[in-house]
Amino acid sequence: MAATHLTTLVWGVGGAEHAAAAGVGTAVVVDVLSFSTTVTVAADLGVEVLPHAWTSSAAAHALSHGATLARGRHQAGPGEVSLSPVSLRLASGLHRLVLPSPNGSTICAALDEEEVEVAVGCLRNATAAGRWLAAADVPGVVVAAGERWTDGGLRPALEDLLGAGAVLAAAADAGAVLDADARAAVAAYDEARSDLGDRVRACPSGVELSGTGFAADVEVALELDASPRVPVLDDGVFAAP
Repeated sequence: MAATHLTTLVWGVGGAEHAAAAGVGTAVVVDVLSFSTTVTVAADLGVEVLPHAWTSSAAAHALSHGATLARGRHQAGPGEVSLSPVSLRLASGLHRLVLPSPNGSTICAALDEEEVEVAVGCLRNATAAGRWLAAADVPGVVVAAGERWTDGGLRPALEDLLGAGAVLAAAADAGAVLDADARAAVAAYDEARSDLGDRVRACPSGVELSGTGFAADVEVALELDASPRVPVLDDGVFAAP
């Protein structure tokens, strides 16, 4: 039975914390370039992911959980896994991964501390994530991760607005009732559908990745509905569904 509560959209860690304080029970975190995309790729490959805030304790966390630590994109050597979804596809013998990121992973960790049920969504699993959100019997939210300005403030990101809109469109199709912010994200996604790839490639994050040698990561993020899986955080782990 579809949920009848309002489903909303918020941005960043601050928005996630506000939603948790307001009593939200489920959340889909959308960080298209690239945390959420990488987690869905991991789920497709049967790799468990442990999200971790972007702090120096990530290495110790990986060691204590028998996991591989994902490096920064520019720090990873040949054969090492990073936040890049392409690096994950090229890895061998990987079973469990600690994946730090300054946005998506940090948001997931914050929500988990507030006992909110957390899933990840992106363009790759938008329909599945939207249906998962609509099926919940508690208030839900989609958290668009966004990026950071140099002063640490939130920078809204087009790719996350469009990814959130795709998830929310699927949630609405499955019976979720959207508030005004969520409907605006759906409208943005609907308007961009005909040239979605060009929009994401041309957004600041897409241009930055392409300009630093990671254009292939953008193409993975654009695999619309390639995955039917919805990774859900359970005891600090996104287990492969």
